Amino acid sequence: MLAQSAESINYLAVFVAALSSFVIGGLWYSLLFGKAWMVENNFDEEDMKNGHMGKIFGGAFILSLIISIVLVLFLGPDRNGMIGASAGFTAGLFWVATAMGITYLFERKSTKLFFINAGYHVVTFTLMGFILGVWR
Repeated sequence: MLAQSAESINYLAVFVAALSSFVIGGLWYSLLFGKAWMVENNFDEEDMKNGHMGKIFGGAFILSLIISIVLVLFLGPDRNGMIGASAGFTAGLFWVATAMGITYLFERKSTKLFFINAGYHVVTFTLMGFILGVWR
């Protein structure tokens, strides 16, 4: 991990980058792939209504903040938009998606579900990296 001081981290950018995962997720898992995602998970509308939304969304935001903090530390103080987006894309595709792929293979989950979920993370990490790179 690159050493950097707390002063080189824009904490508002960290927050916005974490929040961006919710914007992408809202579009990804509703308008773009919501129905297919529900089918692949064997969810119906009733399942969606019975979830503990505070726990799900609160936990997801905390995890997104952790991702954002670690990503900005990984990017280092000499970052820019291109470095951030490239590093985010690389982390999303070659670390997150491939790790998910291993799990999906052993859990025998569908390839379609893998591409929906892994694609979300690749796009999210890319945008988060861009935000953190540009907004220093």
